[in-house]
Amino acid sequence: MSLFKARDWWASVLGEGEEFDQGCLCVGDVDNSASGYDKIVVGSFMGMLRIFSPHPAKAEEPMEADTQLLEVQFPDPIIQVEMGKFVSCSELLHLAVLHPRKLSVYAVSGTAGNVEHGDQYQLRLVYEHNLQRTACNMTYGPFGGVTGHHFICIQSMDGMLMFFEQETYAFGRFLPGFLLPGPLSYCIRTDSFITVSSTRQVECYRYETLAVATDADTRQDSDQQTKSSGKRLTADWTLVIGEEALDICVPNTSSAMSSIFVLGERNFFCLKDNGQIRFMKKLEFNPSCFLPYGSVSEGSTNILMCNHNNMLLVYQDVTLKWAAQLSCVPVAVRVANFPELKGLVVTLSSDGHLQCSYMGTDPSFFTAPKVDAREVNYDEVDTEMKMLQKVIRGATKTQDILPRAETEEELTLTAIVSSNLDEVSCAVISEMNGMPVPSVTVKVKIKSRSAVQSPKMTVCVQPPLAVTQDQFVLDSMGSGCELVLRFSAFLNGHYPPADLCGDIAVSYSSATELNPAGIPRVSQCKFSLPLRLVCYPSSAIKNAKYKITVDTNKPPVNLNEVFPDFSEKLENNESSALGFQLITGSRVIVLASKTSQRYRIQSESFEDIWLVAKELVHRFDQHFASLGVKDFQNSFTGPIPLPEYFETVDHHFELRVNVQKYQDLLSERAVQFRAIQRRLLTRFKDKTPGPLQNLDTLMEGTYRQVIALADAAEDNRERLIQAFTRLQSATHLLILLLSLWQGLSSEQTAILEATLLPLLQDTPQLGWEESVDAAVSHLLKTCLSRSPKDQAISLSTGPLTIPKDTSRLKKHITLLCDRLGKGGRLSLSSEANVPTTVMMPAGCESIPEPIVEQEEEPLLQQDATKYIKKKQPSKRVKSKSDSSKESSRERKEKDSAKEKESKVSSKESKKESSKESSKRESTKESKEPSKDKEPTREKESSKESGKEKTKVSRKSSVKVKEKKSDAGDG
Repeated sequence: MSLFKARDWWASVLGEGEEFDQGCLCVGDVDNSASGYDKIVVGSFMGMLRIFSPHPAKAEEPMEADTQLLEVQFPDPIIQVEMGKFVSCSELLHLAVLHPRKLSVYAVSGTAGNVEHGDQYQLRLVYEHNLQRTACNMTYGPFGGVTGHHFICIQSMDGMLMFFEQETYAFGRFLPGFLLPGPLSYCIRTDSFITVSSTRQVECYRYETLAVATDADTRQDSDQQTKSSGKRLTADWTLVIGEEALDICVPNTSSAMSSIFVLGERNFFCLKDNGQIRFMKKLEFNPSCFLPYGSVSEGSTNILMCNHNNMLLVYQDVTLKWAAQLSCVPVAVRVANFPELKGLVVTLSSDGHLQCSYMGTDPSFFTAPKVDAREVNYDEVDTEMKMLQKVIRGATKTQDILPRAETEEELTLTAIVSSNLDEVSCAVISEMNGMPVPSVTVKVKIKSRSAVQSPKMTVCVQPPLAVTQDQFVLDSMGSGCELVLRFSAFLNGHYPPADLCGDIAVSYSSATELNPAGIPRVSQCKFSLPLRLVCYPSSAIKNAKYKITVDTNKPPVNLNEVFPDFSEKLENNESSALGFQLITGSRVIVLASKTSQRYRIQSESFEDIWLVAKELVHRFDQHFASLGVKDFQNSFTGPIPLPEYFETVDHHFELRVNVQKYQDLLSERAVQFRAIQRRLLTRFKDKTPGPLQNLDTLMEGTYRQVIALADAAEDNRERLIQAFTRLQSATHLLILLLSLWQGLSSEQTAILEATLLPLLQDTPQLGWEESVDAAVSHLLKTCLSRSPKDQAISLSTGPLTIPKDTSRLKKHITLLCDRLGKGGRLSLSSEANVPTTVMMPAGCESIPEPIVEQEEEPLLQQDATKYIKKKQPSKRVKSKSDSSKESSRERKEKDSAKEKESKVSSKESKKESSKESSKRESTKESKEPSKDKEPTREKESSKESGKEKTKVSRKSSVKVKEKKSDAGDG
């Protein structure tokens, strides 16, 4: 045991229950500050990244909190952190963070504040690589003699070296005879990589040899190719050390000679760069970590070595120069320079003790503290106890007035949906489309833990679903009472629902001492209705108009096992095909591939796929969870069916426009009807009666028109409700495909649902299109912006009005999908949400984004333009004069002229639409499926669509100005 202890200069305990290893610590000027002093970067296996700039606190003051510059929580564990010049367009230092399946490179920047503690540090993602194999460790350096930049080499758990030339993946090679991964380091002088294999020998591979060796996707392919090919991967030299290695380090202290230091379990080796041993030392303890660094004397190297006896040893080659006692066992050690002191030793233990220390000569002797033996004053203790009890009693009285955060609710709800349908259906409409409408019973258990007053239960389901009773008025319940209620749910509309979930809420009052009348409270619960409630099993058909494919990472399963309630009544039980006939919709077919791990869902209606797709994904998760499979995952490889989705959006928007048209026509006919009534009243009050001049016939005709328009408006309103429900189903399906496509988390999926489904129903004041357009625009300007400098500081908060068409909305939704496909992350905060570069799935093409968004932008996707309908001119409403002297002949002439104008305008619009449709069909037939000519075809199509836009806009200058203003808003 050493007499001297390492003197603490700064220390901190990181987290609670976190674990660290030798790769979790690095030291350097990570924020590229002007001073050039080092910062400490620490990553943990819990995914927490911390950056410190330590400085000692004064003796009278506690340790300051501003030493921690940044703390970021990652979803994946952090295996190793390194600093280097990892960005091609910059020579600044960047931070590389290695996760098990991902390598991320970040830029750390600091912004000086206006106050003492106002400095802000941000972690910005520059690029990342998704790894196909699980990583073990990494090293970096100027591979191949490159200057000014560093490349990264990652060793996987199965022995593959993956080389990354900054933003691009270069190549990968398997190490021969690999069993378990070992430490890895890079020697700059010889441009080679040094590792220790499972055969307990040091192996050296040159970068040139690795680059020209034969590539292989799997280890079996590598072994076969090394036997037959001439480019066989062989080691430059090997040296048997006879033990496992803990770490390898190659310090860059001299350009004329480089030494390779290998720390074994019982010995310490120093090798030349050609594999010869310079010296070795047998250790009398179990080492934990080490760090070679430059020595003052020529031709020698100093080594910091830590062991499991809490000792810090300093060697000069093989000679022990100093020993100091540490407070814990380090797993990583570094040397850093700080403003107040240079050459500090930074150590990190496995449980998170981070310490900056120096080796002084002050011995630390333990002295027992003096015992302060004072007598206890029982009167003071009694007085203090009474005062504390008074405070406690006051707190218990006030907590009844304020909201209480209790662990257990006073009233608990449990909803149980019956597994079988009702024998006698309770549906209001007993039959739809020749099929009986079933119902299912839901049992609700209400249990009170304390007395509640006047409880009322409300059941809510989304239309067209309905329940037999949605309001329940209950009697007051005492403590420990339990009540069971039942109701049935069924389909009550001629269109499929968008959601099979329901909500139950019980409102009640809870009495307290200060409020005997009771404090109002609410308890809630949810329930899910079975798919059998809205569809029946049917035979499968092979062809359909709309198709989507869901991929899994497990072998295909028997669909009869996943859907036993649908396969039991079918005569032909095929395991690879299953049909679902919606009661108020089309037939949905699920086909399982016999050779691959894919499942196809197809139907004649795009919206009807949603319920079956959701049930399929949910039942797959339940099926594999019951089998004990933990790594099961669903995925979608695209392409995202945006054209089909935009069809539903256009249909819904067309019905909304029709609502406004019917309102305008109704108001016009109402004005006409009131004017005729006034003239008839004037004629009836006249003392000298005269002829009515067919005013009674005109009033009767106008009345019939008002009734017909009212019926048409009511029919359009019902169709709008159905269209909105179908739009909800299509949007749910789009969100599901996006989450499977990009593997979105539950938080990101919730943000996407709140963005694309902000309303439960359309209202005349606020509709779906303008709400979604505002929400998507907000995401595109904040967390999905192309760069942090493009993020909007202040967002427009103008009134939301119905748009003129859906082109802008479809463009924004297309941009949203494109930026999600490029790695954008959905977040409510705008910091650290820069789109990252990821591998695009097969079949998904990137969508070109315009450089200047203020000008008029071309169409982003040619497929999307097929479904953008031409805006129809709204009918003009002419005001009627209320003069009683106007003759009926003049009114008839005006009406006939108005009918002629409407006929001429309708003919012209039909001719123009037929011309445009013929042009689009001719351009569509002239296209050939050639991959090499796709970019030119997209440019030509965008030019043609732009020409068509200008042709339409020449009719009036007002429309041209409106289009320019819309493009500027986009």
